[in-house]
Amino acid sequence: MIGMDSDHCRIVTESLAGKRQVDNNTFASLAILSDRLERVKKLDYVFAGISLSPEARKLQKKSRAVAVS
Repeated sequence: MIGMDSDHCRIVTESLAGKRQVDNNTFASLAILSDRLERVKKLDYVFAGISLSPEARKLQKKSRAVAVS
């Protein structure tokens, strides 16, 4: 499980850094990480202030725009 999480992190990080192309795998990994973050936030209020980076949020908005188009 941890290995899979790090793959999602690696994919998104490399995409944000321009080391790999932003593709469906990037958007899928970002969606998985975002979902997991929301679940962690529901565990305890101490996690409420944690969020995706501004760059990741911008990419997330781009993925939603692609899905709607």
